[in-house]
Order: sequence, then C-alpha cells, then structure tokens
Amino acid sequence: MRPERFGLVVHGVLLFACLSTGAAAQPAPGGPPAVGVVRAERQQVTESDEFIGRIQAVSRVALVARVSAFLDKRLFVEGAEVKKGDLLYVLEQPPFQAQVNAAKASVEQFEAQHRNAELALQRAQALLSTPAGQQSNVDAALASERGFAAQIAGAQAQLQTAQINLAYTEIRAPIDGKISATQVTEGNVVSPTSGTLATIVSQDPMYVLFPIALRAGLDLRARYARKGGYSAVLIKLRLPDGRIYGQEGNLDYVSPTVAENTDTVTLRGVVPNPLLPGMKAGQPGARELTDGEFVTVLLQGVQPIEVLAIPRAAVLSDQQGDYVYIVDNQNKAQVRRIKQGQSTPSIAVITNGLKESELVISEGLQRVRPGEAVSPAPATPAPQVGTSSGAAPPSGEARPSAEAPAASQ
Repeated sequence: MRPERFGLVVHGVLLFACLSTGAAAQPAPGGPPAVGVVRAERQQVTESDEFIGRIQAVSRVALVARVSAFLDKRLFVEGAEVKKGDLLYVLEQPPFQAQVNAAKASVEQFEAQHRNAELALQRAQALLSTPAGQQSNVDAALASERGFAAQIAGAQAQLQTAQINLAYTEIRAPIDGKISATQVTEGNVVSPTSGTLATIVSQDPMYVLFPIALRAGLDLRARYARKGGYSAVLIKLRLPDGRIYGQEGNLDYVSPTVAENTDTVTLRGVVPNPLLPGMKAGQPGARELTDGEFVTVLLQGVQPIEVLAIPRAAVLSDQQGDYVYIVDNQNKAQVRRIKQGQSTPSIAVITNGLKESELVISEGLQRVRPGEAVSPAPATPAPQVGTSSGAAPPSGEARPSAEAPAASQ
C-alpha cells in the first residue's frame, strides 16, 4: 500500500472514532422538568397593616418659676422618675414670708378697729331710744363699722396673695413622669420670664401617632366598621432593633382633618409602657418606649379571617400584573392571572384567579413554560400562615422571575 493511501485510511479511522465518542457523550432526551407544587387552601390569617409612627408622652409639663427669686435648692436627680407632688425646687423664701407676716398684721389691725366700730355702733343704737340719742350718730357709727369690715376683706386678700407667692417658692411635680436635666442651677435668679427650668414627661402609658394615606384610612374604616370599629383593631409595635414590643395597644383617636400637603390623616393609639422586669423607676432603660422614638406600627384585626393562601414564592409578575403557574389534569403548566389581597413576604393571599385545591407551582419555576408538561411533586413545606400585611414587600426582597407567558388564560 502506498504511504499516501495508508495515511488517508488512518485519518479516516481516527475521524470515525472521534465522531463515535462525541455521539456517545450526548445525553438522551430527558422527561418533563421536575417542579414543586402546593395546593391552594383556605387558612385563618390575621389582617395587618404597617405604618411608621412616633412615640409621644401622654403628658408633658414645662416647669417655670411663678415668682422672681433666687434659686435656693434643687431636690431631684436629673433623669429620674418623680411622683406628683414631689418637691423639686425651693426658691428664696424669707422675703415672701415677710410679706405674709405683714399681711397678717394688717388683718389683725383692721379686725381690732372693726371691733371698736361695732361697739360704737351698738352704743349709738342703744342711745337712740333715749332723748340723748340721735339718728345721725347711728348712721356715722354704721358707716365706720362697714368701712373697717371692707378694710379687713382687703387685708385678707393681700394676705392670701402673699401666701400664694410664698407657696410658689416651692416648685412641685404636677404629674408623675421622668424629669429632664435642670436648665438653671442654684444661686441664679429665676422669674416667670426665665424660661423652662426642667421638663417632666409621663411614662406609662404612651401615645403612638402615625399618619396614613386618606385612601388607606377609608379602607380601614370600611374593613372594621362592621366588626366593632376601634375595638376591633389591636396595635402592636416593631421596635427600631426589629423586635416586636411585648405590649398591645388600642386606637383612641383619628384626626378630624386631612393634611393638605400630604393627603394623610393622623391616627393615635395608647400603648402600655411598664417597667421592665428587675428594673426600678428612673433607672436608664427602665422602660422600653421613649418619648420621640420612631417605631413601626402594626394594626391587626382582633378576629382572624379565612382566606385562600399560597406561598409568595409561587407568584410571578410581568407588565400585565401578577400570575401563577398551575398544573392541570394532564400535568401541564397553565398560566393563571391572580389578584392579591393583604399578603406577607412569605404568604400571598389570593382574592381572585385561583380556586381552592388547585395545584400551584412554587419551586422550579425557571424550568416551566406555558402549556408544557411538568413532573409535579410536593414542594418544601410552606411557612405557617400568621399575619397578613398590607405593606409592600421590603425593598431588598426580590420576587422570583420567569419567562412571561404570551397570553393569559
């Protein structure tokens, strides 16, 4: 055999071997893609709406001086909790005590003069029945007695004023609450124009105020009007660190006007703010809620409602809205357009588009195409349904995506 023909034969054998090896490496056509499915079922959920709110003290008092005097003593610990009636400041008292003493002396003087006038009136009246008596003397004595009685009343008013001013030298707590740092220290002169000496804010309970869009307010009113109104709504709080506050509150006020610049109405709730276990009043961090604190307000219905629910992971979206894939009787994936109600990041509440007991694809959505066969199997157990929320999913949460169907079914 010629060398040229031998080389061609060897080359052909090698090419045939390579083609055979490549064909053997190709995988055989697979079956329908495996997907995880869940059954749409009715479950009990508690309706919930989320809003941003701020904690506000029920009572707030700014302590000011009622008289002008030197500040003599401060008798409280800054930042502590005080009780109604506790003595907080003492102003210089001797000048005011002297005014009280002088007013008392005036009252006593006029009382003595009045007593003398009464005796003179009695003598004039006794003489009137004798030839020595004259009506003019009786009239003069009566006028004198009435004049001294009026002077006594004026002196007593001055005494009362002096006693009030003396009482103003003791500044007491008008409410229970936590007191701020003092703005004026001992030795300074204070007066009604000196401004606030310190501020007391009440601690238990607390208000939580939160604005909501007018449309959301109308929806809340329609939702709970037949269920008892405010009494059908509970307030829970999510603290800034993400924890759910252990106390529940109730709505007690809705503003009568709508804010023109934001088209919102303000709602207010009352929430208990007791001492934490093992803490004493006035200790730093003794209570969970602080005046001015931002919180997330959760409005929840008292009674749960029954809804049709599926995992949120099963819901897809495109320009036409939300949809899911269901598995029909022939194990083919079909598109169903849906409408969601109040949902959570893990649970979707379906108000329209699905029927109870239909199989919904929640896993393997990236392998599903409309009208194509699938191999369904039970999905990973869905999370337990708890509270449905009207708030949108967190901005960092991404919904699963899949190829949008060509047409809705």
